[in-house]
Formats: sequence, C-alpha cells, structure tokens
Amino acid sequence: MPRINLLPWREAERKERKLAFLIALGAAGLAAIVVTFGVHLVYTGLISAQNRRNELLRSQIQVLNHQIGEINSLEKTKRKFLARMHIIEQLQRSRPQIVHIFDQIVRTVPQGLYLTEVTEKGTHIQFKGVAQSSTRVSDFMRNIDHSKWLANAELEVIQASKGAPGSTFTLDAEVVSPKSGKPGAPGRTVAAGGHAP
Repeated sequence: MPRINLLPWREAERKERKLAFLIALGAAGLAAIVVTFGVHLVYTGLISAQNRRNELLRSQIQVLNHQIGEINSLEKTKRKFLARMHIIEQLQRSRPQIVHIFDQIVRTVPQGLYLTEVTEKGTHIQFKGVAQSSTRVSDFMRNIDHSKWLANAELEVIQASKGAPGSTFTLDAEVVSPKSGKPGAPGRTVAAGGHAP
C-alpha cells in the first residue's frame, strides 16, 4: 500500500526557502554595507592624502612666493648698485674733463670779452659775460667751434649794457670728447664766475 505523507511538507519547504532567501538577502545586504564602508574608507583616505598634499603644496608655494619676493628685492638692489657703479665710472672718467674744459675756456676767450658766469648743466655749458663789441662774441663762438673740448656754440641773448660800454651776452656750448667728438659725460652742474685777460 502506498505511503501518503499527510504532513504539510509544502508549507515546511516554503518556510525553508523563505528562510534561505532572507539569509541570502541579509548576507547580500551585509556584504553591500561592508563594501560601501570599505569604499568610503578608501575614498576618505585618498581625499585626506590629497588634502595633505594640497596643504604641503600651499606651504611650498608660500615659501616660493617669499623667495621670489626676496629675489625681486635683490634684483632691485642689484640694479641700484649697477646704476651707482655706472655713475661712479662716469665720474672717474670725466674727473679730468673739468680741468680741460676750464683750460679750453681760458684759451677760447678773446681780448675784450669778460665772463661773469659759467654754468655746466649735463653736457652743455652756459656762458654769461660782457664783450666790448658783438665781434668779440663772434670771435668767442668761432674759438669754441675750433676747440677740442667745446662745440656747437649758440648765442641766446646779446644786448647793449646800460651805462657801460659793450654788450652783455648769454651763449650755450656743448661739451665734447676730443677723441670721439661726441658729447662728454654729464653729471655735474658747476657755477663759476671769473674774468679772462
């Protein structure tokens, strides 16, 4: 005779499947939580490491900016020193020049002309004086143009003196180097008064 199982086996099998499904679902959820937590830890670690690198870069950039500022300051100081050295070299080269210029002034002043003021501004010299006649001023200009240290004489003003014989005049000349014929080194303003024989 066949044996018939009257127990609710289908119900028991359904409960077992449901339990297995719930266990699998819980395991999958737990695995997903673990994976998510692990990924979160990894990304948090990467972000922290990148933030540390960024902070290091910022501090290095500040150090470099400070160093660049110091370099720029040193460059400015260097340019100032080079400019001073250039001026000192020019003064050293032109130191004997004023002696030659005064010597040339004495040699170029003709008889009958008296200088009352000599002013040097850069590469130009301004002469003020009194002449017995305008021909004496012309002779003076011609002598300047034939000088080794002076050139390009230009008359600014000539007028008859009041109450005295002769004319007062103002003229400009350019200081030149006798070797090159080019303007000499500027840098002094000299005012002098005197009379020529």
